[in-house]
Amino acid sequence: MVGVSAPSQHLIVVDGKPLVDERIVETATNMIPGRLCKKGTASQQIIVNTAAAFPMGWIGFEHSSSRFKPADIDTAYAANDVVAVLYGGHFVVQGLLTTSQTIVDGDVLVPAANGLLQKGTVLVATSGASTTTLAITGNYPGDGIPIARARESVTTSGSIGRIAALSMI
Repeated sequence: MVGVSAPSQHLIVVDGKPLVDERIVETATNMIPGRLCKKGTASQQIIVNTAAAFPMGWIGFEHSSSRFKPADIDTAYAANDVVAVLYGGHFVVQGLLTTSQTIVDGDVLVPAANGLLQKGTVLVATSGASTTTLAITGNYPGDGIPIARARESVTTSGSIGRIAALSMI
């Protein structure tokens, strides 16, 4: 087999064995398998991750109890559902890319809003010859800490899309 093959609509883990914690969904908004999550108000609760936060893991699917599992990987969990949170790195997950992304296999991925992923760009600082003002561009190692590497090439335009990503968290 060449490259990574996407599994069925009933799997988030493409390859490898993540560590798994069970947590309670605090707020159901965007709690879709494959998105990034972070700690909620209480330590046992999770909410969807933000672009500026370091995630605790990926919202799982096949590792979650059938009692709480949604119909498929594109359906959100409900508030108070018990959800598998995948972490530990060295596994390939079906993550979700934000809109307007052109990703090439091997690109670094960083958190975006609503638990999504975006392409990481190296932080660069430049100064003009006659000024002390620095222009800083890029999104890591500042807010956008690399959390995955693309394992396939994907382009999104007006909608979000799935991507096979090697987890680094």
